[in-house]
Amino acid sequence: METIKTLILNRYKILLLLTISMALSVVLLMVRIKLHQSFYLLFLVWNLFLAIIPFAITTYLTSQPKLHKFTLFIGFGIWLLFLPNAPYIVTDLLHLTKTDQQFLWLDILVIMSFAFNGLMLFFLSLSDMEKLLKQHLKPKFIIPILLSIFGLTAFGIYLGRFLRYNSWEILNNPLGIFSDMFRLIFEPNLEAWVFTLTFASFLAISYWMLKAFSNSKI
Repeated sequence: METIKTLILNRYKILLLLTISMALSVVLLMVRIKLHQSFYLLFLVWNLFLAIIPFAITTYLTSQPKLHKFTLFIGFGIWLLFLPNAPYIVTDLLHLTKTDQQFLWLDILVIMSFAFNGLMLFFLSLSDMEKLLKQHLKPKFIIPILLSIFGLTAFGIYLGRFLRYNSWEILNNPLGIFSDMFRLIFEPNLEAWVFTLTFASFLAISYWMLKAFSNSKI
């Protein structure tokens, strides 16, 4: 109980703003459901829940007064496994091809709202993990690790969106997912490589831009 209380007090402003933003997303979705008389985009709530997990992991890790390297290593592995779920919501924009043209603007707003929250959770969580890594690793390793995270995250999103894998299948279907991963890596697959490189670039540039803005005195 004390740990939870400490987490809330230390991140009160961030948690408050995230809660308001996510609540707005749900309200927009409810309006959409009412107008369309359809629950079609209700899966966005589940996707947003999955996006919260990596942020919850790094929030817990950063709250520990003394974090052992082994604990960080295990936490990093679990965090990286769930991390693609946060920016994954951006790809839900593909569902706009199936929406009613009359309320297309509303569906764009709903999905963009959820995607925005997913991206914010991703950037906040990554920022936490970067700070943790800096406490335990030499500075020269940080940039390569971050670049690897962007690439692995984008590749994970591709696996989820186009091959329909989820984070838990690394446990209940490891042979299937690793088989497809090696096939995509070592066999020519233009779509997979272009998606991974472009989405990773988008995440990297957005992250470092936000960091630059947050450090600016303007």
